[in-house]
Amino acid sequence: MWDLKEHRPSRVKANRRKREPRQPRDWKKLFRRLLGVSLWAGGGVLAVAALLFGTEMLLASDYFRVERVQVLGNGRVATQEIVDLSNVHPGQRIFDLDLEMIGRKIGENPWIAEARVERIYPREVVIRIAERTPRAVINLGYLYYVDGTGTIFKLLDTGDSLDYPVVTGIDRRQLLESPQETRQQLVEAMGLLEELAKRHGFTLADVSEVQIDPAAGLTLYTTSGGVPVRMGFGQFEHKLDRLEHLYAELRPRLPVLKYIDLNVVDRVIVKLEPRRPAAGGTGKG
Repeated sequence: MWDLKEHRPSRVKANRRKREPRQPRDWKKLFRRLLGVSLWAGGGVLAVAALLFGTEMLLASDYFRVERVQVLGNGRVATQEIVDLSNVHPGQRIFDLDLEMIGRKIGENPWIAEARVERIYPREVVIRIAERTPRAVINLGYLYYVDGTGTIFKLLDTGDSLDYPVVTGIDRRQLLESPQETRQQLVEAMGLLEELAKRHGFTLADVSEVQIDPAAGLTLYTTSGGVPVRMGFGQFEHKLDRLEHLYAELRPRLPVLKYIDLNVVDRVIVKLEPRRPAAGGTGKG
């Protein structure tokens, strides 16, 4: 019989690692490493500080001071007026300018739809202007211009042109109580006028008024004779196409027309004024 205890290998002895004697630290080598890292870090800090100081000195110098203000895109508003509104003067530091605020100040002029201000380094400021173009006049107690986006933007002054169609059917109360709905109606009316501006048969010059009615839609009034042309809602291009086919024939007869209706598909309905009795009656002889 085998004595298992006597022949069992010792796990403790087999798994025990032999410890090697600890080596002494190389303090000189460690010191050299620390010194190198410190010098590198210190050099980086000094370089950043020098860069910041140099940048600050450069920005404070005359190199980045405004010498020229250029205005682009303006036609109606004088360049000097725009420069005055911007309040940008030669000698100002170009980095001190609040471009967004300058654009808002320039936009206080009612003729200016947008003003974008840019820095052109090192010493120039450029102001890019988008001006408004009147498309109609609206009477809200006083006369105002309306642009192609339906924006009511300027009270008419002495000398302002009145040679635009007049928008009727909207009053100040309606504008204040239902601004979004009223703006949409104006946008639709301006879209119709824009379509007329592209025409050669029945043109913008043939229209004196565009009337807005929430129930009936848009109605144009002819310059000659003030004849209503009922446009209704939408599809203005096709409706005007139908009218232009007949307008050369209808033009001489405008004084005797009561209205023209384009709301029936593929039709131009023309209503004549009823005949007036001859002066003095028709008594028998």
